[in-house]
Amino acid sequence: MEPTSLSHLLAVIWFMIVGLFLVFYVVLDGFDLGVGLLSLVAGREDRRAVMMTSLSAIWDANESWLVVVGGILFGAFPKAYAMVLSALYIPIIVMLFGLILRGVAFEFHELSERPYGWGLAFGIGSFVAAAAQGFALGALLSMGTSGAPVTGTWAWFTPYSCLVAVGVVCGYALLGATYLIMKTEGIMQAPCHPRATIAAVLVLLVAAAVTVYTPLQYSWVAAKWFSRPGIYYYAGPVVLALFSFGMLFRSLRRRAEVAPFVWSLLIFVSSFAGLAATLFPYIIPGQLTVYQAAADPTTLVFMLSMVGLFIPIMIAYNAYQYTVFRGKIRVGEGYGGGR
Repeated sequence: MEPTSLSHLLAVIWFMIVGLFLVFYVVLDGFDLGVGLLSLVAGREDRRAVMMTSLSAIWDANESWLVVVGGILFGAFPKAYAMVLSALYIPIIVMLFGLILRGVAFEFHELSERPYGWGLAFGIGSFVAAAAQGFALGALLSMGTSGAPVTGTWAWFTPYSCLVAVGVVCGYALLGATYLIMKTEGIMQAPCHPRATIAAVLVLLVAAAVTVYTPLQYSWVAAKWFSRPGIYYYAGPVVLALFSFGMLFRSLRRRAEVAPFVWSLLIFVSSFAGLAATLFPYIIPGQLTVYQAAADPTTLVFMLSMVGLFIPIMIAYNAYQYTVFRGKIRVGEGYGGGR
């Protein structure tokens, strides 16, 4: 195999690995952040405590995927890492602030004699982190508008990134609501079905708006979506997402417990598949391909030999963790089993 071909193959492999880890983060920390968002409308402190208890054994492990993604992006695609951080410095810093705030609030909430303030901080931190991720994603996609790098302190703040941020917040709320349907019962579970339905409607509306707005605003997207044979490839994720939405509404109407969460996951996975297909071969739209951004083949091979060993271990650990802590959470149960 030619050296150039080898380097291209390694770049594609690492693009897929980064994508896989991003899916893990968005799905796992997505419902985590979604529960935090919904805690803002919990009403009573004992109900907020139940929501936080449902995450007590898993929230820190969920966020660890973000660290893994950042480390891999730095090692495998250093040019992209530098460009993303310089262009999206503010939303990334705000996201980290939100994650730190919710982590501190989570730890202090259980031990505080006045937990209301810490519970509120947990919800606010969740909202800040979710919104910042949406702004970063919207700004990343809009970087392909011109051939020049995005510059300016507020270049990431556009109508398009605002729309995407709304979609991400609503999507995380959907994941959080369907997760709580699965983990709670009785008075805790009762409001989750209507909340999940409202969130799903909002996600569907925002997704439709983004789907229409994106090719109209960015010609490079329209060229990829509506050319042949590309149109046949991109139709697959859209059809899967619409089918998942239909099944989600059906399961919510039937008051199912596990199915809504499964269909919500499929909506996210299909959306992410469509996004990855739209971006490829670019890692920074219109500016930097995965081949241009990739580290040298020696580095990529070394990283692959190391990370390749840990991928199945990390997945197995997470699967075991969720198996151990499966089951319902009830009112009156604290992080350590009760107050």
